[in-house]
Amino acid sequence: MFTLLSYIWAYGVQTIGLLVAFVFAGIFIYLAVRHHTSRPMAFALLAVFLGVSVFFYVPNGLPHAFEYPFFLKTYGPAAGPVLPFKNVLDFFTNFDKFERVADIARSPSEIPPPITRATSSLVHIDITAKEVVAEMAPGVVMNYWTFDGQVPGPMLRVREGDTVELTLHNDKTSLHHHSIDLHAVTGPGGGASATMVAPGESKTITFLAMHAGLFMYHCAEPNVANHMAHGMYGMILVEPKEGLPPVDKEFYIVQGEFYTTGALGRKGLQIMDTEAMMAGKPQYIVFNGRTGALTQNMQASVGERVRVYFGNGGVNLISSFHAIGEVFDRVYREGDLLSAPGRSIQTTLVPAGGATVADFTLDVPGNYVLVDHALARLERGAWGVLRVDGPENKQIFDGVVQHGGGH
Repeated sequence: MFTLLSYIWAYGVQTIGLLVAFVFAGIFIYLAVRHHTSRPMAFALLAVFLGVSVFFYVPNGLPHAFEYPFFLKTYGPAAGPVLPFKNVLDFFTNFDKFERVADIARSPSEIPPPITRATSSLVHIDITAKEVVAEMAPGVVMNYWTFDGQVPGPMLRVREGDTVELTLHNDKTSLHHHSIDLHAVTGPGGGASATMVAPGESKTITFLAMHAGLFMYHCAEPNVANHMAHGMYGMILVEPKEGLPPVDKEFYIVQGEFYTTGALGRKGLQIMDTEAMMAGKPQYIVFNGRTGALTQNMQASVGERVRVYFGNGGVNLISSFHAIGEVFDRVYREGDLLSAPGRSIQTTLVPAGGATVADFTLDVPGNYVLVDHALARLERGAWGVLRVDGPENKQIFDGVVQHGGGH
């Protein structure tokens, strides 16, 4: 209840404060000009002032989350990325019904095991779309829209040639329709056209996993960008028939952007800022749904080969994925598992809605910071730490490591 009241208080004070300022400014102007002109002229000047004030105040002074339905014009193929006033009222009315998730971040180690069978199979997958409330940063609360209650959605793993039967449920507590578009699917909307589910509803699709690769999936209910900017994305791995080279550890990381009406670090409940999303200016750029999500839960040892499945949920920015202090031995660019991988790659580009697979062997112990190498984004949350233990190898690296600064 406190988070809801903090939002209402902050934006209520903002709105009422501006209104009071304009009213008293009008009274002051009336009293000032009344001494130097007639009463009709004073009223006329006051009317002009109030008219101009309303003209600027209504579109620019009201909290963004409330004004967008009235003033934002877009030209996409479906509904614009607005929050209609009814949605806002429904959100406040149903706020206490949303599940409070203690940690929105999905563990980077939560990955299905490699596929060992040599034949195709029928694979059943169930996913639930659910709107929840959780912290983006300490004291910064967000209304997330999720697949299975965390960000990113679960990593899905099938084999090239498998037939996949996927059922999408929409939790009854959701306020919005949702769907799922899997970039691995050949068919209308990547499956989204057949999985548009209302709250409490379920729909099933069946598709053939025709193409090997690492693919994004996301909600594609209009407005698509709006749903994705609330956290509705994940990845599906379609392993080649011949499999992938074995590794010792696998990690699942998806970068995402979040656009809030409050400035970076502002406490309390934050509502999505549609204009910031349209301008491509997120307040938070994070791995796995929140700031600090990958600082304590990625461990490996010297001598191990690790594989990172990295995706970019977008919706606007290209990610420059890099591991500070490591070189990627193999990079399967843009999730391509069929072509020969790139070798000895320092930084790999991952487009919005794209993915990559990076393998590297750990030779020296220490903390390795994973980043989007557009490094200003670290300050918005785009980083994690792979902690590596084991014996030193002074032939490869010799020096006194100074700890601090997040390393």
